[in-house]
Amino acid sequence: MGRSSLLIVMACLPLFATGCIRRTLSITSTPSDALVWINHREVGRTPVVVEFTHYGTYDVRIEREGMEPVLTSKKASAPVWDMPGPDLVVEVMPFQANSQLEWHFDLEPRDESLPALVQRARAFRTEASGIESGSDKSEDADVVRM
Repeated sequence: MGRSSLLIVMACLPLFATGCIRRTLSITSTPSDALVWINHREVGRTPVVVEFTHYGTYDVRIEREGMEPVLTSKKASAPVWDMPGPDLVVEVMPFQANSQLEWHFDLEPRDESLPALVQRARAFRTEASGIESGSDKSEDADVVRM
């Protein structure tokens, strides 16, 4: 009877454990108060803390009036204790584990002059034609440098 009781207690133990893992992403920028989108979803203005579920690569867009927008991809990497295997142990522990990632972006002032606008338009056109043809590389480097 003792062995079966021990098995029942061990099987029920995860049901009574209160632990979990809280994953947060802290995003800051210089200057602050920039609007942030993660995977095309608006999440707030910097500084902002966002909860996330899965590790991996996220598309990030940050915009602020008078500044060049930032369009990039950032990787959220898991700590060792939150990898498959060890995370099962951490999940059933009677405490809450925190995985906090921090990303910082430096925004640059936008040049509103006509030559800068033409240069951005040409770079965009070159990038768009490369995407349309299936190539990721700029095909006409002279156009981008003008």
